[in-house]
Amino acid sequence: MALEVNSPGGSRRKLSGSQEKVHLNKRCAFFLYGNWQQACATKCGKMTVKELLKTLDGIAAFSLAEQWDNVGLMLGEPNKSITSILVALDPTEDVLAEAQAIGADCIITHHPLIFHALKAIYTDQPMGRFLRRALENEITVIGCHTNLDQAAGGVNDVLAESLGLQDSRPIIPVKTDTDAAADTGFGRIGKLAEPVLQKVFIERLGAFLNLPVLRVAGQLPDKITTVAVCGGSGSDLAEAAYAGGAQVYVTGEVKHSTARWAEAAGFCIIDAGHFPTENPVVASLAKVLQDVFAEQDLDIPVQSSAKQQNPFVYHQPAS
Repeated sequence: MALEVNSPGGSRRKLSGSQEKVHLNKRCAFFLYGNWQQACATKCGKMTVKELLKTLDGIAAFSLAEQWDNVGLMLGEPNKSITSILVALDPTEDVLAEAQAIGADCIITHHPLIFHALKAIYTDQPMGRFLRRALENEITVIGCHTNLDQAAGGVNDVLAESLGLQDSRPIIPVKTDTDAAADTGFGRIGKLAEPVLQKVFIERLGAFLNLPVLRVAGQLPDKITTVAVCGGSGSDLAEAAYAGGAQVYVTGEVKHSTARWAEAAGFCIIDAGHFPTENPVVASLAKVLQDVFAEQDLDIPVQSSAKQQNPFVYHQPAS
């Protein structure tokens, strides 16, 4: 039976034996090439910046970000393909150099690269150097800030779970009527599996956060059961943590006035610093992305920064 094909005018025409063979070979080549392209787009790890943003929105919805915040795509082209990702807390020049060293063409940070409006860009200053180098090397930069703070599984859930808190809930829940809001909001408060002696709690906290010292305002309870946490700068949530029944509140960047309030109220606040209380989410977010890409059969390497460290170092004066 002769093969029929569509003519340009819409009519059908029959092919001779030799024409039929050539046509079938062309169709086969097109089919194989088309499927190879589709397979390569998956196997070779092709994903656009726009698609990555959609994936991140599913992990920590950008709509959760505070109005004053800046999240999402900071630098880059939405339709550009991504082949490798580096996750870090801060968008620094060292992180940019690390991305280049490992061949990452996308950086995802917790703190946004551009927070306030830029009125000028001086390329001999840190921000300008970063922007110029990232643009020259076509490295995409994305920020997930207060959306990742509030999201279920985000900054505060990682910190709470790492400290062994169970059945944790937000200190300040998101104001919405949906059921999902029960797990969404700033900070977390929960209970330890069993009461822990203050000495043991401090040792565990210091070891997990890799801190040689911890600043404590107020009196540490002899035994600790209920703990509140807020990664980063959580001084303003102290009174809500106290009202929520916490015995101890672990956060960073505690104000002097807040420390004095805790002292007078009989509450205990541990200032563990901004970087130590937020950085655990970096490895967690990298792992979540790795799992998502594995499910989608995408070969996109995701690494957490191995170079970025706490900007504060501790010096003990000689006695």
